[in-house]
Formats: sequence, structure tokens, C-alpha cells
Amino acid sequence: IPKREADRNIPALVIELKWNKDAQTALEQIKEKHYTESLEDYCGNIILVGINYDKATKEHSCIIEQIKKSS
Repeated sequence: IPKREADRNIPALVIELKWNKDAQTALEQIKEKHYTESLEDYCGNIILVGINYDKATKEHSCIIEQIKKSS
């Protein structure tokens, strides 16, 4: 968790990793389980990253979404 006084130009990252599902499911889990609530006092932007790794193909997929917080 970034410090409250951290530089507002540095975003906080919230990352969820899934295996054999999809990156959208990982991103939805971040939102549904309210992972960003612990960052409500953080003044900078928040980046959500959903990643999936497919064990069979050994490939990954990733979705990145930014939440802009008003100052």
C-alpha cells in the first residue's frame, strides 16, 4: 500500500492473477471484492491489472484499467 504522502504521479497497482480462467475474471474479482478500498486515502491514480496464465498453452493475457481519483 503506497504511503498517503506518496507522489501523486506514481499510481498504486492492484494485481490479480488467475490460472486457466481469463484476465477479465481477474479484473472483475478486484472490483467485486473491493480490493481498492484499502487505497481510499491514497490521492494518486490506481491501476488495476488482471492477468491470466494458461497452463496448457503457457501463454498469458492481461487487462489493465486505470481508476482516476479526484484530488
